[in-house]
Amino acid sequence: MCIGVAPPKQNYPHPLIAREGWPFLTIAVVAALLATFLVGGAWASPLWIIALFVLQFFRDPARKVPQGENLVIAPADGRIVAVEKTRDVYRERDALKVSVFMNVFNVHSNRSPVDGEVTGVQYFPGKFVNADLDKASLENERNAVLMTTASGREITAVQVAGLIARRILCYVKAGDKLHTGQRYGFIRFGSRVDVYLPLDAHVRVSIGDKTRAGETVLAEL
Repeated sequence: MCIGVAPPKQNYPHPLIAREGWPFLTIAVVAALLATFLVGGAWASPLWIIALFVLQFFRDPARKVPQGENLVIAPADGRIVAVEKTRDVYRERDALKVSVFMNVFNVHSNRSPVDGEVTGVQYFPGKFVNADLDKASLENERNAVLMTTASGREITAVQVAGLIARRILCYVKAGDKLHTGQRYGFIRFGSRVDVYLPLDAHVRVSIGDKTRAGETVLAEL
């Protein structure tokens, strides 16, 4: 579920590996080393492959955030699976939804799509169906972060757990201020993020496009 703690004053420093991954990486590497020592490198090779997978999953590279007051930036790495008019149930209004699906090979750090204040955080328990499916937006475990920009524009970013994902981490609470591209959460292992925009937003991506969190422009407000 969402863990509400104060966000860092600066954007997350980028040590290449996300802090959430160090326990998993340590276990994987220690297991591989022990197996190598006890039974040899050939028998230990599957454990080294697992360690490499954990290493790539928890990578957290720095990103260069585009500058622009009205830009909405991708909150996640992945592929655009939905661009549609729908209902933002977290604000009870019609909205444009842009959804980014993350597979297990994508970076899973989540970043703020805009500069703004967090006006609410809503967590919902739910199912763990394939996050690539439309029904995952409302049926899966999810965590909605409601943001308002300085100009009064309202954005909703929803972390959605997936088929394999079993943990949504969120590091912000109502009243916190976020900068565009600032790291605010993480999802393990494979999931999606839905971004709900005002109806007059100009969407700049299409279904099938690839996104990079903190870099790809999703829309203009």
